[in-house]
Amino acid sequence: MDHLSNFFSYGLLAYALIMLCCYLFLGTLAILEAISYLRKSKLTDYNLLASSPYAPSVSILAPAYNEGANIIENVRSLLNIYYNHLELIVINDGSKDNSMEKLISAYQLEPVQITYNQRLSTKKVKAIYKSTNPVYSKLLVIDKENGGKADALNTGINLASNQYLVCIDVDCILEQDALLKLVKPFMDTSDQKVIATGGVVRIANSCLFENGKLVEVNLPKQFLPRVQALEYIRAFLLGRMAWSRLNGLLLISGAFGAFDRKIAIEAGGYDHSTVGEDMELVVRMRRYMADRKIPYKVTFIPDPLCWTEAPASYKILGRQRNRWMRGTIETLKMHRALFFNPKYGLLGLMSYPYWFFFEFLAPVVEFIGLVIFVILALNGMINWPFFLAMTAFILLFGWLFSIFAILMEVATFNQYKKKGEVANLILTALIEPFFFHPFVVWSSIRGIVDFLRKRNSWGEMTRQGFSAPITKLATPIEADKL
Repeated sequence: MDHLSNFFSYGLLAYALIMLCCYLFLGTLAILEAISYLRKSKLTDYNLLASSPYAPSVSILAPAYNEGANIIENVRSLLNIYYNHLELIVINDGSKDNSMEKLISAYQLEPVQITYNQRLSTKKVKAIYKSTNPVYSKLLVIDKENGGKADALNTGINLASNQYLVCIDVDCILEQDALLKLVKPFMDTSDQKVIATGGVVRIANSCLFENGKLVEVNLPKQFLPRVQALEYIRAFLLGRMAWSRLNGLLLISGAFGAFDRKIAIEAGGYDHSTVGEDMELVVRMRRYMADRKIPYKVTFIPDPLCWTEAPASYKILGRQRNRWMRGTIETLKMHRALFFNPKYGLLGLMSYPYWFFFEFLAPVVEFIGLVIFVILALNGMINWPFFLAMTAFILLFGWLFSIFAILMEVATFNQYKKKGEVANLILTALIEPFFFHPFVVWSSIRGIVDFLRKRNSWGEMTRQGFSAPITKLATPIEADKL
């Protein structure tokens, strides 16, 4: 048992040290990338880009299922986007509520005969609608049989006619210049073709919106949304910024991302068999380019571009994190040929191993470590001074890393300007390891168990809605928007 205790203690320490070194490395890269992005942004005239006849053409794809409570306001917000070459395709994925009826009435829709080239296999399309009002000339609505988010997005891809696809959850709210910033990387001239780009997603809970526009940013008042706001700052501003600089990004948020339409179709579109369709498509597009030895990039925009509602209950949060873990495992399994494969360069030698060891295995190591700790403690075999010192070191590093992310947010985009909000975020960072993190680990473990049991449901997602008062009853949505 002494050997087991030593192996457990030093093995856990080694794993933690390697992970912390990775975090330090990624944090350093994120700083360099943020400085580079801010410097380039100062030289860009986005107003000129918006009205330019040479700007890339964009098709926004917005899948919707049972979104009747907010569908009119959300579509209006997408129609308000300031961009020249744009079409908006809303895909009603067999909603059981009054979503379609509301859309037809509000936007004066009528069925039209449009060429629909089914390059990607999808469920049956019932009808395609277009507005009789020229004010809504950019809007197309597809009414189809229910097939899930991936199927709905593939239907939109089949109908889209523009060069680039922007996939967005219909209940997200975009900044007015979000699309301009998202498509800019596709216009950069270099030897590497940009095949996809993603933007920062921020938490909209407690923020104020009017007519589909963000009018006031507030730090979420409830603990769960607030700690997710902190988590998103860390993940987007540090993690994805760093991987973008390395050109090793594996994930673009399903809530807001842009893709080269031609490459997305040639790579096979979204996969219906996974609940992590956003991550899986990015990995498959990267493999497509690497297999053909075509230089390419996947980029990331650190500006806060998209606002979405975060789960405010442990029940809904647990379902979300369960699904995230299942999606991660499915993608890693489907693309296991990448694992330490030098043929794929950084993708195979760094990105995939990092996701395997520190995104997939981290909750497994923590959970098994806790079980072993309890067994050893009951048998009086814990080296308490060593254990407490290691725990204090890991906690201190986590706190400092979170505080660093908060200060980096303040120094760059500074969304939370009101008195006490930054201090509240720092306090949340101190509390997070004791309440939020253990729950996320447990939800991930349940996701692994559900994967092994071959459960592949999305789980019901309940949202308050942007325009709803806090006392209004929430509506269930069969989708996750983050």
